[in-house]
Amino acid sequence: MAKPAVVLIGADKGGVGKTTVTRTMLDYFAAHQVRARAFDTEAPKGTLKRFHPGVTDVVDINLVPDQMKIFDTLSGDQAVTVIDVRAGLMSPTLRMLTDIGFLQAALEGQVTFVVFLILGPTIASLEEIAEIAGYLNDAKYFIVKNFINNARFFEWHEATHSAYFNRFKNAVEITIPKLNEMAMEQVDVASVPFVDFIGNKTPSGIRVPYSLVLRGYVHTWLTKVWAEYDRIGLAELVDSESDSDAVDRPHSIARTA
Repeated sequence: MAKPAVVLIGADKGGVGKTTVTRTMLDYFAAHQVRARAFDTEAPKGTLKRFHPGVTDVVDINLVPDQMKIFDTLSGDQAVTVIDVRAGLMSPTLRMLTDIGFLQAALEGQVTFVVFLILGPTIASLEEIAEIAGYLNDAKYFIVKNFINNARFFEWHEATHSAYFNRFKNAVEITIPKLNEMAMEQVDVASVPFVDFIGNKTPSGIRVPYSLVLRGYVHTWLTKVWAEYDRIGLAELVDSESDSDAVDRPHSIARTA
């Protein structure tokens, strides 16, 4: 990478599938041969580390030593840094990034800064957008509707919608479709990345007999999620050296049955 890249993933409340989005993103970067490291700020819980133990550290974003662990190690030769921000901590995290000079560095083009805000189904999600508007400047900003938990998004009045969304000239909405509940449950039970579940294997490469039907559901769903990331050019956004023609797509279940 020509310069460091940081992807911040957050939400105004829990239960909106924030960590699920982070997991799909780590799979996506691996498929695009973009090296990624992740920080799970749900200390001490560390849910993300259960699925991606090799690349994930658990930190408390409120603690200065942990902030140093993340931001003092940024480098153009490093992997993209993905930060799964604990629910409700997006605004405090952005204030911290202001205080340490990170947002100014992003504004000056020294780092690539990407923000994904996972919406909840109520007006509170739009208020979260308003709250963080003053921090983002020219950051690449994506607003995510995640249907993973059967969310029914409030049908905002057009004037209300515009009042919030127009605060960001370059804000882009993306959609994460719903995954079959049983398929999601079995991936969680297996404690593996989505691509490993599809490929019938553990992270160490051991072959295991996951359900062909459930693998099919996960494959179809993950393909749709990755199509959204392709649409916004995520790999190229965080890594100018990524090769979109050399992507290891989720294998067809016909090939892995």
